[in-house]
Amino acid sequence: MTGPRSAVVVNPAKVPDPDHLRQTVVNGLAKAGWPEPKWYQTTPEDPGRGQARQAISDGAELVFACGGDGTVTSVVTALAGTDVALAVLPAGTGNLLAANLGLGTDPETGLEVALEGGRRRIDVGVIDDRCFVVMAGMGFDAQMLEDTSERAKKHIGWLAYVGGGAKHLLDRPMRARIRLDGGPPMPRRPKAVIVGNVGRLQGGVRLLSKAEPDDGKLNVAILSPGNLAHWAQLAWAVLRRQDRVPLMETYTASRVEIYSNRAQSRQLDGDLIAPGKAMKIHVRPRALLLCVPQPDSDPDLAYDAGKVAERAEKNL
Repeated sequence: MTGPRSAVVVNPAKVPDPDHLRQTVVNGLAKAGWPEPKWYQTTPEDPGRGQARQAISDGAELVFACGGDGTVTSVVTALAGTDVALAVLPAGTGNLLAANLGLGTDPETGLEVALEGGRRRIDVGVIDDRCFVVMAGMGFDAQMLEDTSERAKKHIGWLAYVGGGAKHLLDRPMRARIRLDGGPPMPRRPKAVIVGNVGRLQGGVRLLSKAEPDDGKLNVAILSPGNLAHWAQLAWAVLRRQDRVPLMETYTASRVEIYSNRAQSRQLDGDLIAPGKAMKIHVRPRALLLCVPQPDSDPDLAYDAGKVAERAEKNL
């Protein structure tokens, strides 16, 4: 065997056909000369961090995360700061990191990315004892997640978030103070504050056009639309990838503090965390070794992911 020792941390609730997934992974690795992976199932009490740590202890050199956003975020938290690589096997309706890698909901493509050997050290954001790699948010984006049902996501995919978000377009804004790198507080009345390391939302929509995953900085977007016309202007500019988006301020910083006058909905990489009045975030530069499509030096993590999908289909 010439390949690295690997493990699969899988959320069984997100995998419609576990036997097919296991066969796909085992056969694909064997064909490439990799040893058979060890398997670890998440639980409601532990969505993946403990399983990933156990995989490291058992000698894994690469860990496949297969599940939703919570599973991936938990595995990222366990792997950050180690030399163990993370590979994403999308499951169910996919997750934010899979979207930024161009993987969609296809585990075969995620497997092919790992086998082809593209590796990239990227930054991670940290809140308390949890890490994220895509984006954290406070306000509207987390409210949208709260009101998007799993059933809707299964039937119509990422478009389900549109319905969840529509319920909160006219909610009153936050009264917030935002500090960047210890600077003076910036008072704002935003609908949402988003702190990102890479820029894509579900559906491939790029919100943070200048975000780079390994520059040692986090990108901050302060969204302040006041009515439906404002939301339309903002959305249209984002969809057209305009350099300047109306009603959205952008900054970069290595430390970000957000304080609100009342508890707000909060999320990490599409996974809801407990509401709170504050988010204190800092960056850990190049802390995570991530499997990415080749060429792994391209700033866009999803560069040429379509070609990888074609190769994965041929190799089935």
